[in-house]
Amino acid sequence: MLITTVTTLAIRCPECGALEFHNLSRFALSGRGKLQISCSCGAFLLGVVSRPPGSYWLQIPCVFCETKHIREISGMRLWGKETIYLTCPESGLELGFIGRPEEVKLLAESLDTGLETLMDELGYDDYFTNPEVMHQVMECLQEIADNGGLYCQCGNNHIEVEVFLDRLELHCQECDSINIVYAETEEDLKVIQQVETIELTKHGFKCLDSFSNTPKLTKKTRRKRNKQS
Repeated sequence: MLITTVTTLAIRCPECGALEFHNLSRFALSGRGKLQISCSCGAFLLGVVSRPPGSYWLQIPCVFCETKHIREISGMRLWGKETIYLTCPESGLELGFIGRPEEVKLLAESLDTGLETLMDELGYDDYFTNPEVMHQVMECLQEIADNGGLYCQCGNNHIEVEVFLDRLELHCQECDSINIVYAETEEDLKVIQQVETIELTKHGFKCLDSFSNTPKLTKKTRRKRNKQS
């Protein structure tokens, strides 16, 4: 009989937005009775507490409710072959998955799509000045963050993002620096599409749009085409 001792968690950090993958070990839980998973930015991602007889409490942070949801699940399910969907009970938004690595990684691709669908259902498109540009700017910023390219000069990689009708405000809680990314026009979109990293200035204030000087950033390198004879 094959007993599964490790399962995989895929979850998007509610603080920095990075997509994180972590292994959950049955042995790590058996010794201490509880396990806490944190993002690379330091934010809380998941809490697991063993409960007799043979069940577990999962504590899941929710980006939608801005709180933590508690869910009880049996040990057979947690360490079983079936994928567990971690969802918000209020909105139905998928927050993450637990299961086999290959299945979890495939399902994780839908996390962004689920959030966009929820935004559409709630009528967020009526809120933004230019919804299409805003969505694409958010996708670009998410990609930059996922690749570790969003950080502050003070050394903090935990950058908060606040969404407004025409812009995104990036805020470092460590040194209180602010960086504004505008998302009103196609030109604003082109600006962020050309960069790989955004570095907030320590104790500073910067804007990233088509009309202002860009903050300290690294542009994407373009491949040179070989001349054909």
